[in-house]
Amino acid sequence: MSATRAFPEGFLFGAATAAYQIEGAAFEDGRTASIWDAFSRVPNAVINADNGDVACDHYHRYAGDVQLMKSLGLQTYRFSTSWSRVRPDGGALNPKGVDFYKRLVDELLDAGILPWLTLYHWDLPQALQDRGGWTVRETSDLFTEYALDMHDALGDRVNVWTTLNEPWCSSFLSYTAGAHAPGHYSQAEGMLAAHHLLLGHGQTVRELRARDSSLNLGLTLNLTVADAVDPTNPSDVDAARRIDGQFNRWFLEPVFRAEYPADIIKDFRDTDAEAVSRWQAAVQPGDLDVISTPIDTLGVNYYHGEFVGGTPPVVNPPAGDAPTERPISSPFPAHQNLFWHDRGLPRTNMGWEVQPEGLTRLLVHVSEEYSAQAGVALYVTENGAAYDDELVVEDGEAHVHDTDRVEFVEAHLGAVLDAVDQGVDVRGYFYWSLMDNFEWAWGYEKRFGIIFVDYATQERTVKDSGLAYARVIAERALVAEGAVGVG
Repeated sequence: MSATRAFPEGFLFGAATAAYQIEGAAFEDGRTASIWDAFSRVPNAVINADNGDVACDHYHRYAGDVQLMKSLGLQTYRFSTSWSRVRPDGGALNPKGVDFYKRLVDELLDAGILPWLTLYHWDLPQALQDRGGWTVRETSDLFTEYALDMHDALGDRVNVWTTLNEPWCSSFLSYTAGAHAPGHYSQAEGMLAAHHLLLGHGQTVRELRARDSSLNLGLTLNLTVADAVDPTNPSDVDAARRIDGQFNRWFLEPVFRAEYPADIIKDFRDTDAEAVSRWQAAVQPGDLDVISTPIDTLGVNYYHGEFVGGTPPVVNPPAGDAPTERPISSPFPAHQNLFWHDRGLPRTNMGWEVQPEGLTRLLVHVSEEYSAQAGVALYVTENGAAYDDELVVEDGEAHVHDTDRVEFVEAHLGAVLDAVDQGVDVRGYFYWSLMDNFEWAWGYEKRFGIIFVDYATQERTVKDSGLAYARVIAERALVAEGAVGVG
């Protein structure tokens, strides 16, 4: 008889999406362009010139999508609100845009699903980008105003508020690497954007806390474990330090310790002293006190770790090709003598290593160094994998037999339990994503969902991974041996 591993009492099982990736209705009911509407129209910015104009048409199909969530047994649903829908061009409130989220939240509550609202998942109004975007302080203030508008509309029904999703992506990947909207190539802009994103987070937490002390407030960071190829080699150890510093600590330390990591500031100064000077001028007295306003919850997004060294590998590791021919710079300003190596692990269709034990180590590390002493609960707010899914018809019914994803889900849920066993306060897991969607610069080429979407017909089909996840939720336990299975 196979042993099972039970999840803690109160542990939440959910799935996540983002507004631009699923809603569609890009220019309906008063919504205006976001930076992703603009960026997706830049030649070679997005594979196949895809965009989110229609996406999964969730704006019109949300009620059916909520019923699918209910059928899977999801206890919570993490979604984002579109700034461009709620305050078009960053200006006056748009009642029709707000009404959509009221209807969605009502539908979720009627289905017994906890709404988990993210205020910013990368879709800044383009009109605000034209005024400097996240490189200017004004955007932090306007973000706080938008957040308070959303609380005015939904504060009586939504208790969990996440300010930002993955500010590393909306700063360095977007303003330094050029890979995401707005597609700029500037170290200074990446540093400024990161600071103003965090400032907007801190201001919003302060204002929401003042309104209602019972709210569950936090933010979500994408984090990694950085391993040196040879832990006895100083150049390899330094490579791992720089990844950890630029990816993890640049965001964790301001939030939890009211400071930016001094070693990374030095690294950034070595690469571009003028950029650091511009950034230092923007960090005003009191900013770090605001950024470090206490939170209740830290969302951890984890997809894979980093295996890095200070010298090139003999054979380059396999990886997903760049989506288009548009040039991409490193999102790590201090990337000199920084090289990725292959450790022989399986890889997803993104070229990412499947490394569940990295999630355990990451949760333990974040807990020991940051969250536990601050009394902050951890949730895995994104974890998932893209594979080449194929829709097949068997006995007149559509199926997607995504065995790799079933195994991925099982392995990472097991990794979460491993962290719980080590005393980490992990209170929930959200699979990314609920359904296949617009995968940013990859367009519709990559499928992460546990629900298959036929983009031509908008038909939804629950994949085997969705059925497997539903069984885990129903049993509140994970089979310790073998695959999760689908019954």
